[in-house]
Amino acid sequence: MPSSVSPIQSIDKLFRPNGKVFYGWWIVAIAALIQFIGGVLWMQSYGLYTVVLHEEFSWSMTVLSGAFALTRVESGLLGPLQGWLVDRYGPRIILTVGLVMFGIGFLLLSQTDSLLSYYLIVFVISVGVSLGGFHTLMVSIVNWFQKHRTKAVAWSQMGYSVGGLCVPVVAWGMEWDDWRTVAMISGGMIVLLGIPAVQWIRHRPEEKGEQVDGIVQKEEEQTKVKDAGASFTWRDAVRTPAFWLISAGHGIALLSVSSVIVHMVPHLTKGVGLGLTEASLIFSLVSIFQLIGLGIGGVLGDIFNKRLIAMTCMLFHGSGMLILAYFEAFPMLILACVLHGLAWGTRGPLMVAIRADYFGPRSFGTIMGISSLIVMLGMMGGPMICGVIVDTYGSYEMAFQLVAFLSLAGALSFFFAKKPQNLNAA
Repeated sequence: MPSSVSPIQSIDKLFRPNGKVFYGWWIVAIAALIQFIGGVLWMQSYGLYTVVLHEEFSWSMTVLSGAFALTRVESGLLGPLQGWLVDRYGPRIILTVGLVMFGIGFLLLSQTDSLLSYYLIVFVISVGVSLGGFHTLMVSIVNWFQKHRTKAVAWSQMGYSVGGLCVPVVAWGMEWDDWRTVAMISGGMIVLLGIPAVQWIRHRPEEKGEQVDGIVQKEEEQTKVKDAGASFTWRDAVRTPAFWLISAGHGIALLSVSSVIVHMVPHLTKGVGLGLTEASLIFSLVSIFQLIGLGIGGVLGDIFNKRLIAMTCMLFHGSGMLILAYFEAFPMLILACVLHGLAWGTRGPLMVAIRADYFGPRSFGTIMGISSLIVMLGMMGGPMICGVIVDTYGSYEMAFQLVAFLSLAGALSFFFAKKPQNLNAA
């Protein structure tokens, strides 16, 4: 029998469950804006900076990759403390501090003239990106959503993907004027747009007199939500195999992601022979398909088994890296972007949602923070492995092969990451 609810009514019920727009969706929109800023200005544009800095200062790819790896080490080490601070004091103040550091870091970057100052400035930027970015934002979203959690996470991450689409604008700015001017303008954008926006972030629905998902629930349903949210402390979580398997799989996934972020543009310019703007346009295809993947992952993740979807994405990651290793023809480069982008986008929101599903939202910030100690190894390992191999052998083929085969281990990690038993169940 066909449903009597029209698509328009379904959408209205999703966004306006009680006759007004659920405040959680405003938080998702703000999170998307902040991730757009971080994505376009730094995380997805770092490959551009490696090209221009290598040309101006003749710093090696290992040195430049090491700076990016440093940001991931810092993020991992800061993670547990950051998670505890967000759980304890709420995300708004942590986001504000982070964005102030992020903006100041870019203003300093525009004046750098030595490797030491560059590393110190990158450290400031990386602390700012960590405090004022993904992990802090996700703590708020996880607390505001349960039924639509994966969709909320996915839609917030679309800001990061759109940022990737705008990387050619950053590249054009560097070619038209100068990378120092681009860095200075970036710092101003962070301060003027980001800091005012995060003042609207709230930690939990109770602060706005609302409930999870914006749905007025019966008393017994509210009890179930509260019990699920308080089911695991961070001490309970780290004693489960699922915590370590998810962390390992996530880290290996980011091995592939970080390799593409840092080394795809240099590979296309130096290995394939494209110009900087041309290379950035191909790189932006990754973001297009990441955006599509986020839409897919946001829907599928709320319906099907998240760990099996993540396992499939790891196989896509590996296939994309193999294509980059062996092929230089334009159609194959496009295929590599399609596979990597879909895998990245589809898998991304699942990394947040599966942890929240397994361990609950109450200590989510701390659990994610501790997990980041493992995940950081993948984010820092990708750039360093590729950088060392390229400087040694002069080619990306062996580097991309290694990253591709490691993706298989990530697929196995997700396959075995079964949901743990609720340790605090009555």
